[in-house]
Amino acid sequence: MSHDHDHRHDDGHQDDSGAPEELITLRDFLRWAVSRFNEAGLYFGHGTAEAYDEAAYLILHTLHLPLDRLEPFLDASLTADERETLHAILVRRVEERVPAAYLTHEAWLGSYRFYVDERVLVPRSHIAELLADEAFSPWLSDAEDIADALDLCTGSGCLAILLAEAFPHAQVDAVDISTDALEVAKRNIADYDLTGRVQPIHSDLFDGLRDRSYDLIISNPPYVTAESMRALPEEYRHEPALALAAGEDGLDIVRRILAETRVHLKPDGVLAVEVGGNRVIVERAFPDLDFTWLESGNGAGMVFLLVREQLP
Repeated sequence: MSHDHDHRHDDGHQDDSGAPEELITLRDFLRWAVSRFNEAGLYFGHGTAEAYDEAAYLILHTLHLPLDRLEPFLDASLTADERETLHAILVRRVEERVPAAYLTHEAWLGSYRFYVDERVLVPRSHIAELLADEAFSPWLSDAEDIADALDLCTGSGCLAILLAEAFPHAQVDAVDISTDALEVAKRNIADYDLTGRVQPIHSDLFDGLRDRSYDLIISNPPYVTAESMRALPEEYRHEPALALAAGEDGLDIVRRILAETRVHLKPDGVLAVEVGGNRVIVERAFPDLDFTWLESGNGAGMVFLLVREQLP
């Protein structure tokens, strides 16, 4: 009699929860999950960097425990229901390679929590850190004076919300071509009680904005090259390709932003765009533009800044 299945390590004794009966405490599940994650060669890039951190996060979230306190609970025994729920979510992470954020429906940028699902990219941005730290000082002198800001390609709305937090008097437009993404953005905007200040707008970049102009425009647009798209780990294939792919050299959207931004910036306005590891490609494509490359704690040269006078 054949037993063809993937649970090579679950095929001993199981109880009604589906989990191996040897897994009793939170510590047992943590060790088991780290082993399974490493064995399966999972990819981590959606909020955690390694198997241990991802396993700890999934376990704490699933058990409704504080995310910053693992130690006190390590030797706690789990109920049958908890073991079943926890085993199921850890197995999904291994077998379906779903990013943890889609399993828990949450993602974090610093201390800010956002609802996410597979309609949007899992939030991750160097711009978030720049907003939290310096709010683009010295290029923008006084956060109180910023009246209008724009987040192009807003996705889940996370950066638009951080704009509203960084610039307390600003009206923020949150633009995306995806109506699905905007539904998620609306949920997050409402969660932060910003419905009056952050406006989701369905538009292909600037097309639906007519003559609106802004003190600050930010964007974390699609910028993945065709070659990189072909090599993406399976985890990234759960994300909307529309939010990742940007043509052969990854600059299809960036080119449009650079060509169209000037007329939508006020006289001392600033543009900041995240391009990941594409700095060399960007500088080669636009040799006449004097980019300022910003530095965050997570890396340098991922975000460029231009003031209105520098734009074509």
